Formats: sequence, C-alpha cells, structure tokens
Amino acid sequence: MALASRPRPIIMLAPAPERPILAGMTSLTDPRAYLYNPGRLDPAEAQTLAARALAQADDGELYLQYRKTEAFGFDDGRLKTASYDLQSGFGLRAVSGEMTAFAHANELSAAAIARAIDTMALIDPAVGPKAPPPRATNRHLYTDANPLDLVPFAAKVALCQTIDAAARARDPRVEQVSVNLSGQWNVVEIVRADGFVATDVRPLVRLNVSIVAKQGERRETGSFGLGGRYLYDGLLAPETWNRAIDEALAQALVNLESVAAPAGEMTVLLGPGWPGILLHEAIGHGLEGDFNRKGTSAFSGRMGERVAAPGVTVVDEGSLPDRRGSLTIDDEGTPTRENILIEDGILKNYLQDRLNARLMGVAPTGNGRRESFEHAPMPRMTNTFMRSGPDDPAALLARVKKGIFAKSFGGGQVDIVSGKFVFSCTEAYQVENGRIGAPIKGATLIGDGPSVLTRVTGIGNDMALDEGVGMCGKAGQSVPAGVGQPTLLVEGLTVGGTEI
Repeated sequence: MALASRPRPIIMLAPAPERPILAGMTSLTDPRAYLYNPGRLDPAEAQTLAARALAQADDGELYLQYRKTEAFGFDDGRLKTASYDLQSGFGLRAVSGEMTAFAHANELSAAAIARAIDTMALIDPAVGPKAPPPRATNRHLYTDANPLDLVPFAAKVALCQTIDAAARARDPRVEQVSVNLSGQWNVVEIVRADGFVATDVRPLVRLNVSIVAKQGERRETGSFGLGGRYLYDGLLAPETWNRAIDEALAQALVNLESVAAPAGEMTVLLGPGWPGILLHEAIGHGLEGDFNRKGTSAFSGRMGERVAAPGVTVVDEGSLPDRRGSLTIDDEGTPTRENILIEDGILKNYLQDRLNARLMGVAPTGNGRRESFEHAPMPRMTNTFMRSGPDDPAALLARVKKGIFAKSFGGGQVDIVSGKFVFSCTEAYQVENGRIGAPIKGATLIGDGPSVLTRVTGIGNDMALDEGVGMCGKAGQSVPAGVGQPTLLVEGLTVGGTEI
C-alpha cells in the first residue's frame, strides 16, 4: 500500500457519527449505512436505477463503495507522515457482447447515478439472453469491524515509537529505522438489474519495518512486512512486531557481509513463501482470462497441454480466511473459490471475470477485481501459490553443486506476451556442494515464465504463504494480492550478478 510521499498535518481522528436506519438495513451500525443516505440514495432506489440503466445490456452492475484509509510513516525517531483519506462513490457498468459502457462519480446519490445512466444508453442493445446472476453466499472470510476506529490514534503512533526504540536497542550497528503502519476499511455493494444484491465489508492492515545497519563505511538495508484482512490487534501484539524487527535486522546484518553476486546460468534454490512473487508475475498474469481470450499470453491456446514439470500444481484461491488477497465475493458479486490453474504440470484453467468467462464459454471463477469504484473490473489474481511436493528442503539443498539460494525478492518486471521476467533478490546466498555459503548482493533472476516451470526438478514439502504485503498492478489498477510456494529447485536459470 502506497504511503504519503510528503509530510501532512497530524489530525486527531474521532469515530464517524452513526447514520439513520433505512429500509433494508438491520441496525444503526450496519455498514451499509455508509452507502445509503436519506434523501440522496436508498436501497430500493439503487435497485430501480440499476434495472433502468441495464435494461438494454446483457450484463453489468451498479457498484457502490465507501472506503477509509490511513497511513503512518515513522522515521528517524519521529512521526514523519500521517494521512487519513475518506472516499465514496459508484461505478456503473453495462456490457453488451464485447462492448462495455462505464461511468463513475464520487457521489453516492440517485441524481448522480441517473446522470450516469445517459452513458449506458450509448451501448448497443444486447441480442443474446441476459447473463444469470452470481451464486449467492452467506460466508464471511474476515471481520466486518473497522480497524481504523477501534484503536486510538495515539496507540498507533505509540506502536511505531516502540518499534523504533526496540530496533535501535537490538544492535549497535542499527543506524536508521523506518516503520510504516497502514489500515483500510472498505464497504462495497454490487446491485444488479435482476434483483441480485451482494455486500462485502473488507478490513486490511499492514505493518512494515525497514532497518539500515552500518559497519565501517558500509550500509545495508533489511525489511520485513506483514498484514492481512484482520484488525490492528494482531500487529499490536509484542510477539508480532518483535518478529518483524528480528527479521528485518537479520536481513540487514546478513547483507553487511554480502559479496558480489556471480553471473551466468546456474541452479537456483528458491525459498518458501514470498519468493512465490516470481510465480505470481512470471506465470500468474499469463493465466488471466483477458490475455488468453485476446491471444496475447504466452499460455494462449494451450489448455490441456503440459506447461510445467510433473508435480507442479499452481492454485489461485481467494477463499482463504484473513489473507491479504482474499475476498468473500469478487467485485462483480461472484463468490471466490479455489481455482486449480496447473495440475501436475498440465494447464487446466484460466482466471475469469464475468465478461471474459461469457465470451470464452466458461464459468466465472471469482476473479473479477477492481481497484475502486472508479475502475471497471478485470480478471485478477487473489492468493496464487504452488502446492507442496514430496521433497525434503534439506535434500534439495544437498543436490545443488554450484548455484544460489534466493530467500527473498524485491522488485521485478515481466512481459505478458513473452513471459520474460527479471527479478532482484534482496537476500540470497552462494551454494556450493550442498552447503549455503556467503550472502550475495546484486543478484537478479532472468528467464521466462513458460520455460521456468519446465525446469523445476524438486518441490519441497514446506509450502508457505507470504506474510501479507503484496500489491499487484495491472492496467493502471493496484489490488492487494497473496503469493506462496514451497522450496523449489530450478535448473538452468540465468543469474545476473556484479562479480567481475
């Protein structure tokens, strides 16, 4: 989650006032009260307007949203930034064939929606049958409670202050500590012309600790973050933030001892958990339905073919409780689920929103996502990971004669059409004769998604999901996402290094 880039005034926050009960709501504290206001918009009006707007379309929805976001940046022993943002609005989308009409406004009122309906009139009338509504669900994958208002402003600042002091006391080599804390509370409602209404209340919190360690004239950085769809309570627990300090400091101290990374084609052992970001970027985007419908993915037209080594099973699952990438329903109202994309090396499925699923003649998979009401949905990943295999991670390490062990990654780039990727390692080590050696600095992994999976020669039995820090970008939209994998042994990956 992006934090404020420049200092802002610190504002003391107070709980929002309760809203009146409207028809269809259960209590004063019903989160839907933030979407509907007497005299401006009520649930019955929203239903009527959706039916009117989508009368000529074969699919579409009225998407209502209310979102609170806050972020704190603590650096150099003091609070540098504190931001608080409140945003609400609607997105109105009509779909006819392959054509989409979309309008949005940051105003939740019947008058504003009525004005947007004029845009829907420009769409060609649908000639096919109306798309059926999504399947309804009563499950809840996370709490409805608002994390922002449950913990006082002073307690959040105190947490940052405590982490800063504790990190500096850990080791005399600690020169700088940065703490970032952020939270979000999101209320969304999908209203369809056919009477279908679905509501989701989505919390999201994150803590990140970054430490700069100095030894002589050398400075190196280590960082660790965690979060998910839960309340601040988990982050306030001493065992949680102490672990964040320990992990960030350990990485910084390891990097102080690092040597120049080797270069060339070699065996790479990928650690469990966060290194699944490579899988997400190099493979996951190529399995999204829109790219494959248009024939622009390296995996287009390959359904049923072997695209990975035997034993490789890749899953996207948005229905994991409390995970950062999870959603009770996607942003079209479809319940999320487990989607097996690659099974034992064979391509089985693509990720679909409603539009691409209909045009490709398959069922939606619960992967229609949007950044906010200002955007139309598209196929996106949720929590994407590779399942465990049969191998002991120690045995996989013992098989590496000469190569590297990549424990953590930073940024990366991927080309969807070719699948080619470049990823930088933030923590990696030399490996020789089955033993982990010196840490290395400046290593990058270079390859292409379709071939990297065919080079997997060992799959650990230690699958782990990341700690809850991922943000996925596509077509200018950013959404929270999760990744994961077991320890993986990959042969013949190109390593870009700085060793002369």
